Amino acid sequence: MEATGKIYGINGPVVYLKGNLGFKMAEMVYVGKDRLVGEVIGLTKDMTTIQVYEETCGLKPGEEVVSTGASISVTLAPGILSNIYDGIERPLSEIAKTAGAFIPRGVSVDSLDTEKKWETHITVKEGDYIYGGSIIAEVQETEAILHKSMVPPEVKGKVVKALPDGEYRIFDPIVTIECPDGSKKELTLAQKWPIRIPRPVAKRFAPNRPLITGQRILDSLFPIAKGGTAAIPGGFGTGKTMTQHQLAKWSDADIIVYIGCGERGNEMTDVLEEFSKLEDPKSGKLLLARTVLIANTSNMPVAAREASIYTGITLAEYYRDMGYHVAIMADSTSRWAEALRELSGRLEEMPAEEGFPAYLASRLSAFYERAGFMGNLNGTEGSVTIIGAVSPQGGDFSEPVTQNTKRFVRCFYALDKSLAYARHFPAIHWLTSYSEYMQDLAPWYTSEVSPDFVDCRNQILSLLSQENSLNEIVKLIGSDVLPDDQKLILEIARIIRLGFLQQNAFHPEDTYVPMEKQYKMMGIILYLYDKCKRLVAMNMPMSLIREDAIFEKLIGIKYDVANKELYKFDEYKKQIDAFYDRLMATNA
Repeated sequence: MEATGKIYGINGPVVYLKGNLGFKMAEMVYVGKDRLVGEVIGLTKDMTTIQVYEETCGLKPGEEVVSTGASISVTLAPGILSNIYDGIERPLSEIAKTAGAFIPRGVSVDSLDTEKKWETHITVKEGDYIYGGSIIAEVQETEAILHKSMVPPEVKGKVVKALPDGEYRIFDPIVTIECPDGSKKELTLAQKWPIRIPRPVAKRFAPNRPLITGQRILDSLFPIAKGGTAAIPGGFGTGKTMTQHQLAKWSDADIIVYIGCGERGNEMTDVLEEFSKLEDPKSGKLLLARTVLIANTSNMPVAAREASIYTGITLAEYYRDMGYHVAIMADSTSRWAEALRELSGRLEEMPAEEGFPAYLASRLSAFYERAGFMGNLNGTEGSVTIIGAVSPQGGDFSEPVTQNTKRFVRCFYALDKSLAYARHFPAIHWLTSYSEYMQDLAPWYTSEVSPDFVDCRNQILSLLSQENSLNEIVKLIGSDVLPDDQKLILEIARIIRLGFLQQNAFHPEDTYVPMEKQYKMMGIILYLYDKCKRLVAMNMPMSLIREDAIFEKLIGIKYDVANKELYKFDEYKKQIDAFYDRLMATNA
């Protein structure tokens, strides 16, 4: 029997009901005559507390609240990809058809098209024994992705009826099984899953394969593993959203889930317009064919913002269970934390640091822990990689959201406003950023790219670190007093910064760089450094060495050598040898 109750008090998105009325914790409810979607978040013998995912304007005490008997869940079936949802999986395109540009209160639309017929290939037959995760049907969801409909994780039994291949709607029964208790159960292309509960897996693997992004500073210096976690903190205007756009466009994940959590509306518009036109480098089709967007802009209710992150990760886990590698872009977790803070304040909970709730750290950890490279229940392997942007107020990385996020992620891409203002993009600072995956990924780089890749990467980082130390001296006493070997370090570090770390997202050859070219770029810079070091050791003045055009040529390699013309690196090597021989001849 469904529980009902009357509203006793309202405080913003929080609604109170007096007494114990039979509601369950985390249950989805309908609030008021407009049937606003809400969730039970607190139960005592005297009071039931509900957070409402819609605007509560106009609600009044005495209106009825009705339980649904289920948790806040998402519908998982063909039709998710290419769609744009709000924080609780309501399709914005369908809402726009009936209500226009703004979401009205109490709007009720199906998450997916329940009438559309999908060309379905049934993969099981009568007599088969199937269990949670078993693939029962395949549907070509988009041009890029084959959707594999699975048995819900808690269900198992013997197939007693399987329909032939054909066109079916998502809720049409296509397979009937006999459960171990003798009962019969009909399976469809769709299933529901509560957003706050991680989907079960068979095994968690070590993160030993990188997520290739085509961004040099990430792939070569601070790699993230498939199934890994990363944070991109940065102040206003440092390029968090742009960096995530680049990762969404170019990373070698099969599916992208982009969560605009509390984002400005114009930024989400940019994402929608760009993704709808962008050609997928993998398939040559539209990138939107393997992307799902969750748009929860800053003017939408805060409770739905808090739920949007869980909605996104549940969709990601569903595709991971099919054997796909999924990358989640959460932009931004700071605004999600602000939603937590507002709800916590409404609930009159004791605030912790800077007003955030005391459970901020545990909520962040629970979210990032849902990432991983997994062995699925059906024997396939898939991963969920989480890349969360953090927007610390005033760019202060010591604030609670950044500090707590740092505890739970293994990649930290610190955006620096001085780099951004100097038009150095991506503005990821090489001294404050780090990746803890390098040791796990070293065997992959050694076997797939080059045996000395890790050594090259370590030398590049060492030169950048030395440059920083020398710059402190230069600030005090000027560069003229430095010995030539240290002047050489400053010159090579300049080439690394301008020619390797700086990357142009709008240049056709520089927006995405394959691993082989990244390795060769590092190699040619270090080759020049090695030759110049020998010249300096023979007392060749740095002022003479620096006069040669080869230094500027290496900075221009990123544009001058196309991604398919890597043979040109041999020509640059010959030019460096000629430069070295020429100076050796003058020294003799």
